[in-house]
Amino acid sequence: MAKILIVDDAAFMRMMLKNILKTNGHEVHEAENGESAVEKYKELKPDLVTMDVVMPGMNGIEALKAITQLDPSAKVIMCTAVGQQAMVLEAMKAGAKGYIVKPFQAPKVLEEVSKVLNS
Repeated sequence: MAKILIVDDAAFMRMMLKNILKTNGHEVHEAENGESAVEKYKELKPDLVTMDVVMPGMNGIEALKAITQLDPSAKVIMCTAVGQQAMVLEAMKAGAKGYIVKPFQAPKVLEEVSKVLNS
């Protein structure tokens, strides 16, 4: 069981991911924006973070950079909509360990989470 922090400004998206991850025995925490994600990362020290790319305020890539400065070994998976490939590449360069595409499909999410947790 891993401790996972889900970061997304859309409550519906957080709920979808939470359902997928909890069903598979993970402990799940949530943050609704980049600033909150960085604070909760410090507080919770999660095993894995799923980070939405596009959020108001501090976006996912900025939050990713802040988290990897705190913890260079942080495991962050970016959540992206189709067509955001350039942002995914930027996120990977900034330290993301993987990505999942919306709309979420449970098998794909679990495969990526498992891959990054075991990397």
